[in-house]
Amino acid sequence: MDTATYRIDGHTMYEHWLSVPLDYFSVISLLSPEQTSRMIPDRINVFAREYVRDGHEADPRLVFFQGGPGSAGPRMAPIGSWLDAALEHFRVVLIDERGTGNSHPVDAQALAEVRAPEAQAAYLSCFRQDSIVRDAEALRHELQGDEPWAALGQSFGGFTVTCYLSQAPEGLSEAYITAGLPSLTEHADEVYRLTYREMAKRNKQFFGRYPGDEDTAWYVASHLADVEEFLPTGERLTPARFREIGIVLGYSYGLEQLHFMLEDPVWSVGGQRRLRPQFLSRVGQLVSFADNPLYGLIHESIYAQRSTGPTAWSAQRVRSEFPEFTLPAPSAGASGEVDLRKQGMGFRFTGEHVYPWQTEQDPALSPLKEAAEILAFEQRWPELYSSAALAENTVPAAAWMYIDDVFVPYSLSHTTAEQIRGLKPLISNAYHHDGLRTGGPAMIEQLIKAVRA
Repeated sequence: MDTATYRIDGHTMYEHWLSVPLDYFSVISLLSPEQTSRMIPDRINVFAREYVRDGHEADPRLVFFQGGPGSAGPRMAPIGSWLDAALEHFRVVLIDERGTGNSHPVDAQALAEVRAPEAQAAYLSCFRQDSIVRDAEALRHELQGDEPWAALGQSFGGFTVTCYLSQAPEGLSEAYITAGLPSLTEHADEVYRLTYREMAKRNKQFFGRYPGDEDTAWYVASHLADVEEFLPTGERLTPARFREIGIVLGYSYGLEQLHFMLEDPVWSVGGQRRLRPQFLSRVGQLVSFADNPLYGLIHESIYAQRSTGPTAWSAQRVRSEFPEFTLPAPSAGASGEVDLRKQGMGFRFTGEHVYPWQTEQDPALSPLKEAAEILAFEQRWPELYSSAALAENTVPAAAWMYIDDVFVPYSLSHTTAEQIRGLKPLISNAYHHDGLRTGGPAMIEQLIKAVRA
């Protein structure tokens, strides 16, 4: 392992680089010689940044797993929020999960060199939470030998901590989870049924607060159905992708963020009404996977286990069960949006959902369309969680669960909390999915208090 050391405002910062195997589960070895690519490495580098507050050098370590998948560890400058609170108790290790940040980042350009879609899919399968746990264990052994450390996971990071408790509990001294207790056994279909229901409620809440924004949303969708408008990444913005900006509704101040986006989206150019470049830029920041292609490519795969079967584009299939989330046929143009509005079900933004047509419309994903299709119907996934191991859990653990979470359904998290021996649930209706960001210090202190009580 290589380490660089820096001093920053009362803290020592260590940057660690560690070589680990790419393929812990020998997935790539199953490829035929024709499918195997020399561009797939045997080993990759994993990066982590460790902060130690002055006077806390003897504190135990806590490793933080970011939400996602496909998001790097946080870069906080200055140090604040939950990290500031955690540094009063721990040396904090912010790992860039494999495929993100400085840990062998994955994008379409790099994967295009792999060429065969089967090889691309096998490559992508190496970036789920079970592989991240093994990376963390390799880093832990380098930093402190057999001594266990604490772990904190937000959202997908909580999925990773749950996997850690299932597969390598000997590496953990304490486990903390925020907005990230996954179902141990349910298919992704059940997850998406619940998230669509929550998104429907959140849409109604939004338009109840800002009723004029529904007219704006319908106008923009109808406009996009007939008029070519392009995102900064070069592709045409469609009505379906416009609806994806509803992902902000999952956050604590998401209603306001969406309202501000919709307050003035249109201007006149040469006597024609067009969408403002600033509006298109903000939409692009929300719907494009250019900065995080891994999220779009393996998002449903993080729910897949051998026992549950393939996800088979779960969000797309389950959407058809909810008429209020119907999309007009693209060939219908603006009249399709008008007819849909006449049905009286209201405009519906979508949330944390990935659809097969995104691999056609988003240039960050389109080169990997075939690989995404293979992943959607893969059946040989290893199990991520062990109900038996979690029922015998001995690691002190606590988890924040939010009743109104539109991304990680509360009912499924509550069931999982009851299946992990000794886990102490902290339940709130005051936060949304980003509670760790908005209420960080208080949340950290309450987690620690619950675990150590």
